[in-house]
Amino acid sequence: MPPAGARRHQAGKWRGHVPDETRRSTIDEIWNGLTEAFRRLGTLDPALVEIVLLSFRVSGTALLVSVVLGIPLGAALGLSRFVGRKLVTALIYTGMGFPPVVVGLFVYLLLSQSGPLGRLDSPLIPDLFTPGAMVVAQIILSLPLVAGFTMAAVLGVDPELRQQVQSLGATRVQAAWTVLAEARSGVVVSVIAGFGSIISEVGAVMMVGGNIEHRTRVLTTAIVLETRKGNFDLALALGFILLALTFLTNVAMLWLQGRSLDR
Repeated sequence: MPPAGARRHQAGKWRGHVPDETRRSTIDEIWNGLTEAFRRLGTLDPALVEIVLLSFRVSGTALLVSVVLGIPLGAALGLSRFVGRKLVTALIYTGMGFPPVVVGLFVYLLLSQSGPLGRLDSPLIPDLFTPGAMVVAQIILSLPLVAGFTMAAVLGVDPELRQQVQSLGATRVQAAWTVLAEARSGVVVSVIAGFGSIISEVGAVMMVGGNIEHRTRVLTTAIVLETRKGNFDLALALGFILLALTFLTNVAMLWLQGRSLDR
């Protein structure tokens, strides 16, 4: 029978006991990642700046298109009654849960040279492994979220408000704008949800973008690459930067939301 000390050591091992050396190494990696993040930000590392700018260019373009299309669509679904409305609503709710990898596969098949859009060879259709293809994938991911949350916000407004505005002589468009203004808090939430779904997405952009250096490498794909290479310090640094940028962007949107509520 092994000694008591050996038995305790074995019991701790089977209970998921983490050695002190492992704890220290993990803490060191996190600290080194923070240090590396501040160093690269402080020196404006060209490679980091390129990745950050491309990330915001791709996600910003996709979000802009999603907002321009999604808010009117959500408002129309919340204010109007037409044939097929339930079907469109079901499609939007389904799209809110699209797996990013499936979206990436769908866009890949569409834009490939043998696909229905790729064979058209039109300048309006982006090629695979370009930022344009990444934008298309992110639009498919964020558009249902923007439209769905906008519809929910509009449906939450008192129906009598629209009737009162129309009784005062407002047109349907003016009444819709009034309802949207009343639901502006929920509309801002829809924009935040759409942005959060694409800035942190990796599966679709990896599949249609290819993570090509100086061309399609964004923050999320760079994190995956550096983790696979074992560069945990750099991967953590990129992760901290992604979290910080996302946090600051959402704070700015919430600040705008607060200003609109104070009016």
